Amino acid sequence: MKRTTIKSILASALLVVAASGATLATAVTPQTVDVKQAAAMQSSGALLLDVRETDEYAQAHAPGSTLIPLGQLQQRLQEIDRHKNTPVVLICRSGRRSEQAQKILEKAGFSATVNVEGGMNSWQKAGLPVVSGPASR
Repeated sequence: MKRTTIKSILASALLVVAASGATLATAVTPQTVDVKQAAAMQSSGALLLDVRETDEYAQAHAPGSTLIPLGQLQQRLQEIDRHKNTPVVLICRSGRRSEQAQKILEKAGFSATVNVEGGMNSWQKAGLPVVSGPASR
C-alpha cells in the first residue's frame, strides 16, 4: 500500500513538472563544463562567448568565439539576444569572470549558460586550437 502511495506521489510530481513546461533536460543542465565539453558544444552550434578584455583576446582565443568583455556585457546583451534559449558557453582566463557573466546572462533570461572550468588557461593546456588577432565586428 505504501509503495502505491509513493508511486502516486512521484507520478503526480512528474505531471506537475510536465504541466509547468519545465523539462528534465533543463533541470539537469550543468553549470560548468570542461574545455573538451565546451569545444564539443561549440562544434554543435553553441555560442562560445569570451568575456576577457580585448588585449587578452588578441593574444590568444578559441577560433569562432565571440568577444564581449565582462564590463560591457550588460550594455551589449542585445547583440546575443538570439541565443537566449540556446546554449551559451562562457570563457575567460581562469573561469572567474565567466562565472560572473553567467549570473548576468541568467538574470537577463538566458536559459542555457555554462561556464568553462579553468577558462583559456585550461583550453590551451588541453592543446585545443587557439588563434591570435583582434576581435572581428
